[in-house]
Amino acid sequence: MRRFFMVGGRKLSYLDFGGPGRPLVALHGHYNEASAFAPLAAALAPGWRVIALDQRGHGESDRARSYERDEYVADVAALHQHLGVGTVAVLGHSLGGVNAYQFAARHPDKVRALVVEDIGAVVDSDWSFTTRLPGVTQSREALTAALGATAPYLECSFRKTPQGWGFSFDIADTVASQKALNGDHWSDWIAVACPTLLVRGTHSDELPADHAKEMAVRCAGRVRLAELPAGHVVHHDAPAQFADTVTGFLSTFS
Repeated sequence: MRRFFMVGGRKLSYLDFGGPGRPLVALHGHYNEASAFAPLAAALAPGWRVIALDQRGHGESDRARSYERDEYVADVAALHQHLGVGTVAVLGHSLGGVNAYQFAARHPDKVRALVVEDIGAVVDSDWSFTTRLPGVTQSREALTAALGATAPYLECSFRKTPQGWGFSFDIADTVASQKALNGDHWSDWIAVACPTLLVRGTHSDELPADHAKEMAVRCAGRVRLAELPAGHVVHHDAPAQFADTVTGFLSTFS
């Protein structure tokens, strides 16, 4: 079910997939939105109730004036307060992964378990792909053709407007968000106190194998590293294996 709440005069949207299970807050990456987690929500039910946020500037949430780190984390805190569900598990992919571990580090009393999908403690993203994205096209088919092999990864964000077919995110906003995401976030990664699952795609161009291993080694005893045969979007490329890996990790907290 889609729901909305207000933060600082802006509307944020989220999908509550419902069910009797423990709450798991899911945070998507750039180019995506809450609906990207629908297959995972189905796989985790009924043990876990997935609540996925359309992060600022994405999906049905309002665009924002800026996309800085503290602002994303504040949005997650506002969602948690709005839900009133107590301690939660948090899962995040890419942009959402950094938001997830920064939220866990800064609000340890609110997070019982953490899943981070294919993003590092140091981020150096290249936004040239973003600047090459097509503008408005005449049809969904034309947009799909313009994106080529990347279309399946972005299709949840396709939107029809009076001008034609485009995205639910703004390209300039995404570049600003990617620039703000880049940096050294080791202090937050190390500060996380709860058990953590770090999932890496073996074909990822975002999280190198040696960096993922260092993230696990530097937090030995708290971080479990799982590598699955996938690219950067592990939950898309290997959905069943990803769901099984997450379920196995979370079963400790059921």
